[in-house]
Amino acid sequence: MTIQLFVPKFRVDECLAEIRECLERGWTGMGFKTLAFEHAWKTYTGLANAHFLSSNTVGLHLALEVYKKKYGWQDGDEVITTPLTFISSNHAIVYANMKPVFADVDETLCLDPFSIEQRITSRTRAVIFVGIGGNTGHYKKVRELCTRQGLKLILDGAHMAGSRLDGSHVGQDADVSVFSFQAVKNLPTADSGMICFSDAADDHMARQLSWLGINKDTFARTGSQGVYKWMYDVENVGYKYHGNSIMAAIGLVSLKYLDEDNAYRRQLASWYEEEFTGASNILSVPMGPGCESSRHLFQVRVSNREELLQALNERDIYPGVHYRDNTHYQMYADSHGLCPFSHALSEEVVSLPMHMGITRDDVRVIGAAVRELAVYDSGKVAA
Repeated sequence: MTIQLFVPKFRVDECLAEIRECLERGWTGMGFKTLAFEHAWKTYTGLANAHFLSSNTVGLHLALEVYKKKYGWQDGDEVITTPLTFISSNHAIVYANMKPVFADVDETLCLDPFSIEQRITSRTRAVIFVGIGGNTGHYKKVRELCTRQGLKLILDGAHMAGSRLDGSHVGQDADVSVFSFQAVKNLPTADSGMICFSDAADDHMARQLSWLGINKDTFARTGSQGVYKWMYDVENVGYKYHGNSIMAAIGLVSLKYLDEDNAYRRQLASWYEEEFTGASNILSVPMGPGCESSRHLFQVRVSNREELLQALNERDIYPGVHYRDNTHYQMYADSHGLCPFSHALSEEVVSLPMHMGITRDDVRVIGAAVRELAVYDSGKVAA
């Protein structure tokens, strides 16, 4: 039997019923379902604002564009970010004609507050904190640092649907949080995201920018009688970043089961930890203080990563790697060497299969194979 890293779980009949309503009403774009999903997300998370988008990536770009317009940030201004993330986190900074400045991570794989502080200059405007795997790391220290330095804190919560910190859903004290509902995420659709500003005026601006700068979307211009009104104004150059009702319909179903599914993911993580208790050849990644993680990922560190991956593949077990240090990519190679711990971890991390189809027996099989095959040299990388 093949054990894959990710296999999304959809409640197919319920999803089809929600989608059918969109098709019967003849409204599949931005509209009644996207508004319903935004409301449901605000209710679930306790966040003040929520705007449904086509992806997490466009949300990160949108956040920076809103702040550029609001505060007069200039092209070339700096955003401190992590090299240990999916490339979209850092591409979004470049989309906004700003400069990614890489800070190092700590043992949680999240940004190290001390390293962030070392990177702050007169042109620093924001920090993007990536909650890798659903982990909050030392987020509270980063929040305090941003407040003290007058920097905007952008939470890249792509892995964090359902993550809580000290009992509250993440994002409560970020200036803006952006979530992903891509197909293999904990709250799956086909692809979509949500941007959640703390400020209502920023949310309003984002809604215009995500719909080409148009000041009133099509659904809002269609009255209760279904009569389409064509007149609107265009106040800014915007983008076509909005979400649609088909994705929102799937999201509404997935949200109903998010806590239940995340609880099972935490159970899987607990079983993995049991398997690796006392194993000196495997190093687990710690959660941050006060973190109840969504457990999108379960990551371990080994010194023989490539050999381990190959050996596991030969046993029909297919882990993943999250992530390659972005400064290994040609585009960001001028920053290579600035974040030594991140660089080293990038050669060690392995993400083990983590989805709703994994069973206790699967974890035993995976755990036994990793214990047998892994090598960890504690002197190679200082923890």
